[in-house]
Amino acid sequence: MRSNRLKLNSDKTEFMCATVRRQHHLLTVGPFIVTPSSAVRDLGVYIDSGLMQSHVRQTVSRCFAVLRQLRTVRRQVPTSVFQSLIVALVLSRSDYCNGVLFGLPANLIQRL
Repeated sequence: MRSNRLKLNSDKTEFMCATVRRQHHLLTVGPFIVTPSSAVRDLGVYIDSGLMQSHVRQTVSRCFAVLRQLRTVRRQVPTSVFQSLIVALVLSRSDYCNGVLFGLPANLIQRL
């Protein structure tokens, strides 16, 4: 980092330890000590030890938030425009990085 003149933002730095043994690791980067997280986000995908449960939870939460916002304009726009808004705003969120969802258990896919 020093050779490339980069600075570490300790508020945004997180890591997850993926080992079989349950050990408490601490990562020291310069003067900062970073503790492991149970779930980390990379490119909008939440990775956790629970088979992507946090990613599914966040995706469902975001889609419902958009649906609640769209409900306020439902009667002011024609049906075709409203359907286009749903496709553009909701399906794009649920479809983003859907390749990581391959092989998930049926209960998580059903929730999506």
